Amino acid sequence: MANTIVWADIPVTDMESARRFYGALLQAEVASMEGAESRVALLPSERGDVSADLALSEDRKPSTDGATVYFGSKGDIEGMAARAVEAGGKILTPPTDMGEMVGTIAYVLDSEGDRIGLHTPPQR
Repeated sequence: MANTIVWADIPVTDMESARRFYGALLQAEVASMEGAESRVALLPSERGDVSADLALSEDRKPSTDGATVYFGSKGDIEGMAARAVEAGGKILTPPTDMGEMVGTIAYVLDSEGDRIGLHTPPQR
């Protein structure tokens, strides 16, 4: 089955700060989009996966309300949460086991004021 969600824009107010934060969080380069360097940066993903970008726009503002984008922690949710804090973020909810249907999640405030989720699938 194809993914229902295919893309997410994460609103930012300071593109360079956001690129540093997400680069540290994801341990990967966050590249500017060619032709839109100051307004859009692409988060790393594999072709065909759900992905996202950082979007600098006057009509979208960072928020802790509304939809939440969750990032896969590749089995290291504690390390990912620590990197978020080291990069200027804040833990809103520490990694919490939500049971065998959901796995472990944490909520973090990013450098821009967005609430994001961190996720590790349940151990089977």
